[in-house]
Amino acid sequence: MTRGKFITFEGGEGAGKSTQVGRLLARLQPVLGERTVVRTREPGGSKGAEVIRNLVVATDAEPWSAMTETLLMYASRSDHLEQTIRPALAAGDWVICDRFADSSRAYQGAGGGVAQSFIEQIDAGVVGTDQPDLTLVFDLPVEVGLERAFGRGLFETRFESKGLEFHQRLREGFLRIVKANPHRCVLIDAVGTLEDVEDRVWRAVQDRLL
Repeated sequence: MTRGKFITFEGGEGAGKSTQVGRLLARLQPVLGERTVVRTREPGGSKGAEVIRNLVVATDAEPWSAMTETLLMYASRSDHLEQTIRPALAAGDWVICDRFADSSRAYQGAGGGVAQSFIEQIDAGVVGTDQPDLTLVFDLPVEVGLERAFGRGLFETRFESKGLEFHQRLREGFLRIVKANPHRCVLIDAVGTLEDVEDRVWRAVQDRLL
């Protein structure tokens, strides 16, 4: 069985990733025929990982340092890989994940100050060779993204409420990730209509994986 493909969506708050995950799945499934497209997310994506998600993001409190967040995120990611991602890829299915390890590099690393060298050491042990085949990084001005995020009405405030400077560091961190990993990362302009952004995503997937 040929291994499936692994696509991750990344970016700051309010960039529209989750909406575009659904649109890509709907567009990709007919092209792949019998291969299933598995939609998942981080933190979360498996029973154990969802428990950790509730500890990390679904709270207004500040109980965790950036270092503790990093460890919790990778504990969640380990279970997610074991229970969801690796079995799907081994079965030949494609996986589309709303956030993955680059969010740790950006949120806890660039945003929270955890050393990138430390994050890469953990990533090598937890993720190993199961890196994404394609990472789509959604980019838009920080103020626009936060306005969208807080305008949704229903949101988890753990990261959305950290302040403008944090989110500026976050955006810069994602841009550095794209620059450092051109073999797997494509920068997606998240400004425009849903259809505009969907077309940009689809072109990237066609160019890199189809």
